[in-house]
Amino acid sequence: MSFDPMNLVQRYPDAKSAAESCGARILALLNAAIVERGIASVAISGGASPRIMFEFFARSPFEWNKVHVFWVDERCVPRTDPQSNFKLANDAWLRPARVPADNIHRVHTELGHAIAASRYAEEIRPFLPLDVIHRGMGADGHTASLFPGDPSIHDRTGLTAVAHQSTPRITLLPAVLESATNTVILATGADKAEPLHAVLQGRYNPLKYPAQIASRDPAKATWFIDEAAAAKL
Repeated sequence: MSFDPMNLVQRYPDAKSAAESCGARILALLNAAIVERGIASVAISGGASPRIMFEFFARSPFEWNKVHVFWVDERCVPRTDPQSNFKLANDAWLRPARVPADNIHRVHTELGHAIAASRYAEEIRPFLPLDVIHRGMGADGHTASLFPGDPSIHDRTGLTAVAHQSTPRITLLPAVLESATNTVILATGADKAEPLHAVLQGRYNPLKYPAQIASRDPAKATWFIDEAAAAKL
């Protein structure tokens, strides 16, 4: 089954405008949840692309005291390590914006892989379904820390798992990704052009292209891309 990418994709001339527009969409969705229920939840991703978005958050006036922040995945490194997704978000957004510590639900990697994954599942469970999940996509079509061929992609009941990469990671599973009220995917750069074409226009095969999970429903998902990533669409 194929989809018209125009129903899913917001195109921008460069990575900065794509990231800031993605951030603006997230803020609008979180605000709608706050208006409705007085509280909102979001899970964010790491990598290089979101830094611009996090800096946009930091300078945007918002009721951060009403937002609970989770992570889509996290490397099993100390929270002060340069590879830590928590560190990136904390340095660029959470600390400058003074997001309350009680609202920040990081993955406690210092507990060890299995315990951290289990604890994280229990911490996120009361907030499901999340209002917004922000995701990225790798050049191999992975999303979160669900990589091509990972058997965890078939797990439709669990909430978290350990992904055994060169650096082990803790990741949310498809049940969490698919239950989200809204999904926004930020994908920028020329290395995303081929996988983006396959993910949006190819046959649905999330074992090969995990980024297809919860990303092809125009009612729930929006892609924010730059011209480089859009080259094959």
